[in-house]
Parts: sequence; C-alpha cells; structure tokens
Amino acid sequence: MSMGGISLLPIIASLAAQSGVAAPEPVDLDEAAVQADGSPVPPDVLPDGIVIPPIGQPEGKWARHDDVLDKLTPPPPPENWRDNITDPYLIEILEGRRRPGFVPLRPEALTQDNIGALRPPPPEHFAGIEDQLPVPDRWRLIETLGVVKERWFDPYHQNTLKGDRPINRDKVKWLPIKGDDWFFVANLVSDSVVEPRTFPIPVGIQTSERPGSNDVFGRNSSLLLSQSLIAGFALIKGSTAFKPPDIEYRLTLAYNVNYVDVAERRVLDVRPSRPSRRTDAFLGVQEAFIDKHLGNTSDRYDFYSVRLGIQPFQSDFRGFLFNDSQLGLRLFGNRDNNRVQYNLAAFWRLEKDTNSGLNDITQTPRKDFIFTGNIYRQDFPFVGMTSQVSVTYNMNREKNDVQIDHNGFPVRPAVIGDLRGREYDVVYLGYSADGRIGRINLTASFYAALGENRNNFFTSKPAQIRAGFAAAEASYDVDWMRFRLSGMYASGDRDPYDDRENGFDAIFENPIFGGADTSYWIRQTIPFAGGGRVISLSGRNGLLNSLRSSKEEGQSNFNNPGTIFAGLGGDFDLTPQFRLSTNFNHLWFDSTSALKVLRMQGHIPTDIGYDLSVATIWRPKATQNLVGRLSGAVLLPGDGFKALFENEQRRPAYVSILANVILSY
Repeated sequence: MSMGGISLLPIIASLAAQSGVAAPEPVDLDEAAVQADGSPVPPDVLPDGIVIPPIGQPEGKWARHDDVLDKLTPPPPPENWRDNITDPYLIEILEGRRRPGFVPLRPEALTQDNIGALRPPPPEHFAGIEDQLPVPDRWRLIETLGVVKERWFDPYHQNTLKGDRPINRDKVKWLPIKGDDWFFVANLVSDSVVEPRTFPIPVGIQTSERPGSNDVFGRNSSLLLSQSLIAGFALIKGSTAFKPPDIEYRLTLAYNVNYVDVAERRVLDVRPSRPSRRTDAFLGVQEAFIDKHLGNTSDRYDFYSVRLGIQPFQSDFRGFLFNDSQLGLRLFGNRDNNRVQYNLAAFWRLEKDTNSGLNDITQTPRKDFIFTGNIYRQDFPFVGMTSQVSVTYNMNREKNDVQIDHNGFPVRPAVIGDLRGREYDVVYLGYSADGRIGRINLTASFYAALGENRNNFFTSKPAQIRAGFAAAEASYDVDWMRFRLSGMYASGDRDPYDDRENGFDAIFENPIFGGADTSYWIRQTIPFAGGGRVISLSGRNGLLNSLRSSKEEGQSNFNNPGTIFAGLGGDFDLTPQFRLSTNFNHLWFDSTSALKVLRMQGHIPTDIGYDLSVATIWRPKATQNLVGRLSGAVLLPGDGFKALFENEQRRPAYVSILANVILSY
C-alpha cells in the first residue's frame, strides 16, 4: 500500500500499536479456506471471519475471529501523537484526513436566543479564513478579470444603470454624493394594450350616432388602444443586498396615449357635437418620494424607516380595499428577524386624469384623507400562514366640492339621488391571511366598514355605515397545474330609506382575484343608464357593484346592491415560458333594493350572470423582461343583468378581448 511512492505501512503499524488490541491467534490459510460442503474456496475469495493479519504475522497465517474487525478499530490517538511521528511528510498526509475513531476538535456549541430562527455561525467558527483578505470593490474586480464586460443596454449582466455596481464619482462629479456606496437604478417599461370589447352603451340624449337610434341602449361595440411608457429612477445609498438602504430618492413618470372608439355619441364627451372617438395623452407622476433608514433594532437588520412623497401602497394581499400610488407619509419596519412587519401611514389623495387614470399633480389634492396601520405576523396562527390585522380610517370632506372630469361630466357630487354633496367618516377593520395549510394554498380578507355618511342621497339625512366584506381563494398544486376555488361577498343595502347604509364599498380597489383584469366583470366598466347620469354599476379594474360616478375621481358609496362572487379556475404551466389560465365565475347582486328605487323598476332579479375567461401568458426568455398576454372573456347575462341592460343588436353575450405586450428594462 503506497501513495506517490511513499509506503503507508508505518502509519498503519503505528495506529495498530496505539490500539492496545492483542493480536489473534494465527490460523493456517490452507485449513481455513474450505467451504461448508468441504469444497475448496477459490483463491480470490476469503472465507467469513478471515482478516488481514496484523503487521509482523507470517504471510501464510491469517486471523480467524468474528469480532476482530470491531476490536481493531483504534481509539483516538494520544494528544501528543504528532511528537511520536517526526516525518513531516507523514504529518501532512494525516492533516485534514478522516480516521476511524478520531473525533476532531469542534468550536463551542452555539446558543440560540431567537427560538425558531436560523442563525448562521459567526466567521470565527470557520477555521482557515484568517489569512483571507476582503476585496474592497468586487464589482470592478470581475471586469478587470474579463469575466463580465458592462454594456449599458444589457439588463441581464452587471450594469451600473441597474444598480449592480456603485456610482463612479469621477464620472459624475456634479452629483453631490459622498462615499463609495451610492447606486443608481433605472427602470423602463413599455405597456401596449389592444382591447376590443362590447358592453351596454346608452344612446345620447340630445342626438345619436345614427338616425333612428331612439332606444335607451344602442350598439355595444368599442375599441381601446393604449400605450404607456413608464420611466423610473432611483438614487440609493447603502449595500441593499442584506440590509435596507440608508436613503433612497425615487421618481417614476408614466406617459399614456390612448385611443377609444365607441358606437354612440355622448359617451366619451359631454358635448353631443363631439365625435364618438377620441385620442388623448397624459403625463403622470406615479412615484416621487424620499425613503430614510432611521435605524436597526437587531444584528439581523430588523429596521424602521420613514418614507415621504408619492408612493405605492396596498392595504392587503390582494388589493381589495386600497391599492394605489398616493401622496403620503409612511413609517414602516420589521421585528423578530423579519417575522413581524408593520406600517403606519397617512395619505392625501391626489386627483386623477380622467382618461389615463394617472396622478394629476397640476390639480389641488382632494379633501379625502386616509389613515392606516397594519401589522403582519409570519407563521401565525400556524407555520406557513402569514396574518395581517389592519385599521384604516377614510375621512372625506368633499361636501362642498364640485368636480368636473376632463370630458365634461360631473363626478363630485355624483348625479344620483338628491344630487347633493356628501362627506363621510368610515373605519375599516380588517383581517387578512396568506399562506398554505399543508398542500392547500390559501388567501383571505375580511373587512367591517363602520362609520357615518352625513347625507344619504335617498333621504337627505345622516346615516350610519354598517357593511361587511369577505373574500377567500384556495388553490391546490398538482405538478405543473394549479386549481383554484374562490368566493367573495360584499354586503348590499336592503332598505335605501332607513338610517343605515349597508352596502360595502372600498376606497380604491384593484383586486388580483378571480382572473383579475382578464375577467370581463373586473376589466370592464358597466354604465348604469336610466338610474343616474354618469354612474357606473361597477368600475374598471374593480369587482364591487358600487354605483359610483368614477373609481378614480368619485366618492365611495355605501348605498349599493352589493356583490356575491363564486369562481373556479386553473393555471397550467405548459412550459417554463407559456401559461394557460381559465376562470369560470358566477356573480349575483346581494340586494337589488337600491337599483329598484333608482330605476323605478318593480322587479330586478339578483342573478348577474356567468363570467368565463381564458388567458395565456408567454415569456419567450423565461423572464419578466418580455411578457405577452392574450385573453378572451365573455359575460353570459343572467336575469338580473337582462332586466337592467339591453343592446340594439339583441346580442346574447358581451365580449372582452385583451392583447397586452410588456417590455421591461
């Protein structure tokens, strides 16, 4: 036995000598090599119990003891074993090798002061790194070695414009920054939409698009083309790979160009002389804030920070109550190794551009204020589930405001009921959960709306707000397939003339639920013709039947019919680049009492109908840099929808097609 020409027999002999095990009695190999039936054992096979003799035994003699293998396992060598072997080459061979019975010295056991957390050992517990030196600039080192060559237009490799490397201050001496830990991040997004659709379109009152169109509803076809360009820029201080930024300045601008063609006049503009098609453009400020890191509360970078300016905020996991980018002040942070997160925020709502939905900072902010606080707890009430408790207060003081949108239609106060202005105070108490129970994925939200409306537009008197909301989605994964079951309930007002308003309405919903924007009911606006002027039964990108003048510019309304939703769906990842989704939803009104009063109609059933959709998502590079979406949805009206709406062609269904391409840098 040798390694590189050097015999290892001295080492084996030394270990055997240290063991103190007596050598077994020798036996003759010829006598032992006989099988049970008396036949000889082949020369290359040793019988059971025969082991290689210890050093010094005659080569023809072998040991025959069944337990000799266990006895020959040596105990740990004495502490001064190195002193007994002076050959440096032999010591080097033993260094770092595993030997039976030898237990190397280990670092002291770690103590865990955060039960349940995974705490890695500190650096001093890793032997052999004492002679390693840190590299002060790992970003430029790889370029010097030729591993990566930076190209400004390449977002897939290290790029200074994407925040992968710190800013070279020698190239931007005009920038008032100090230190070598400043980063610049640029994001560019192109969002293109082609959307042919049909929905109930009322005929213009003063004039119509075609002679003889004297019915309440006209032709229902419409086409929307929209192109959005979003540019975001951020200046960040601090190494954010493992801790929050020390300070961040962010600005995001969005420019939208849209073209709409409808089949009737006075839908796109209040003036009947205007054509039934329109092209519009707008530049909005979607983010403009300063984020300051105030401090850390643990060595695991639990922190607290403050953010001031126009910033996005989502009140729950799916965006049921408030999901918007507004002017606000927000204190946020985490605790307990990021297992507890919290937000305290106040928002002053900005006006929106009518046709693009973007923030319009050229107008005075609304007298509509939001104060909210929430706390998240991971692994509560059990492992795998994250719980959130929230309190949100919406204070509206727009009773004396008159707001006309960019198309000339009044949106505040809403042209419904007594036509008087309104103001209200409402508190939303909420609980939301997101996670899994075993193999079942589960997300849910519950809200209670409590408050007072100063003017009920049915009675012109104050009314108490008492409304509720519940939504849940459960899904189950089978390999590349996910099957979903979802349900939602938003209470409706059953008596418009009492002193209570029981219809639930959100502040600014944008739900990711039941198919989201691929669903017909969520994607399209349904105008409530005949029961008010410029009133929608449900708004664009919304699920609730709120009877508002506008989701973007109108006020919340708690005199509404409510919504009941039940759905089945599935997501099928056919390839890493291609996903197919299906949704089969059914909708009802909770109560049609308010609709009956507004339409002065005797009987309106609660069945809205079936919303069926199919959607595809294609990511040719398996990244989010290029995403194509194509979906088709159809609404099969139920008795309640048919009692409210009709179309000139008497078509039995309404259709929505969405083609969307998103390019991101």
